[in-house]
Amino acid sequence: MTAPYATNPSRTRLKVAVTRKLPETVETRMSELFDVVLREDDRRMSREEISVAMRDCDVLVPTVTDMIDANMLAQAGERLKLIANYGAGVDHIDVHSARQRGILVTNTPGVVTEDTADMALALILAVTRRLPEGMAEMQAGRWSGWSPTSHLGGRVGGRRLGILGMGRIGQAVARRANAFGMQIHYHNRRRLRPEIEAELQPTYWESLDQMVSRMDILSINAPHTPSTFHLMNARRLKLMKPSAVIVNTSRGEVIDENALTRMLRAGEIAGAGLDVFEHGHEINPRLRELPNVVLLPHMGSATVEGRAEMGEKVIINIKTFADGHRPPDQVLPNSF
Repeated sequence: MTAPYATNPSRTRLKVAVTRKLPETVETRMSELFDVVLREDDRRMSREEISVAMRDCDVLVPTVTDMIDANMLAQAGERLKLIANYGAGVDHIDVHSARQRGILVTNTPGVVTEDTADMALALILAVTRRLPEGMAEMQAGRWSGWSPTSHLGGRVGGRRLGILGMGRIGQAVARRANAFGMQIHYHNRRRLRPEIEAELQPTYWESLDQMVSRMDILSINAPHTPSTFHLMNARRLKLMKPSAVIVNTSRGEVIDENALTRMLRAGEIAGAGLDVFEHGHEINPRLRELPNVVLLPHMGSATVEGRAEMGEKVIINIKTFADGHRPPDQVLPNSF
């Protein structure tokens, strides 16, 4: 592969269009290296705005909030040769259509592993120990003093934690859960290598149904793909014990949100901790009303360090591409 501007010696820097406002350090470095078009505010770009940007840039830097589908790619200019996604997930990008048009796609894998695992454990503790209920009582000034029977949650030590999706993040969750004395179980499309199982000491379940029915806590750590859409559907959710808790820090589409809401309202599942939602920021209003649910605004990767590292990976991918080499984090169709 040759540099995309090699046939035009007068063009010395790639033109890069960014769809969202990024950390200042990332924007500064991009400006030093590329002819970059940055966002003045953090407003989401419309489809039309993104389409216009795609017609006049060499590289597009989108985020998870930007849907880059086949129709949009069909309107892209001949100049666009790289979509350098700011984030690990690429289910919002039609990678196959991009490939057909000769557009490479890259992402930022591995950066948010530890941060997201931290958030999964935080949600497990928040739900099982009823932290939001206690906070709400304190903030409203309703607390009248300690009582032996008030705010009783559950001990996490000794509980069975089922991890659905045992990739980087799932394994990081397992390491943290081991420190809390939890029993680790997992379901994955492929069993872990023996040396990883020796380290984490998990129990592997080939049958997701059987695992789900026996767990005290279920942590969702699977990507959104056609095969994982509503993987936790109404039938599978009904297999969970009424005392069980479900936590999701991966993709909202993996869970049937309406079915989950119904079961939480009916007491058929004890609680849920959700950092992602099936319809983005449009959350089922009935879900917001439930006291046994902890809802967060997609904060799993929201650390200063993590967002800066994501930006560094984006820059490395663009710079490597500009130098005529294959970007280190290139995503291939059907590879995620």
